[in-house]
Amino acid sequence: MGTLRQVDESDFQEVLDSSTTPVLVDFFAEWCPPCKKLGPTLEALAEDLQGRLTIVKVNVDKSSLAGQFGVMNIPTMIVFKGGQEVKRFVGNQAKSALERDLAPYLA
Repeated sequence: MGTLRQVDESDFQEVLDSSTTPVLVDFFAEWCPPCKKLGPTLEALAEDLQGRLTIVKVNVDKSSLAGQFGVMNIPTMIVFKGGQEVKRFVGNQAKSALERDLAPYLA
């Protein structure tokens, strides 16, 4: 799905620890229609907010991270700042709504 980096258990914590910006983690599955619809929105958001927000993707079918973070529905997006969860979004979101809701957390 697109150009956003996919992470799993092997590099997830490293991404959180090394990021100088908040990290938006998109929990998705390739078979999920709302996830597919959200993909281009996140690609555009990553481009618009480059240097202020890092966006990565976690495939719930290939990673146990969803269970670790209590993700019950997809797509679910979790914002981490300083390695801690600060915001959670469930379901497909419009770009404008994401921009508005992410504004307080941006670097």
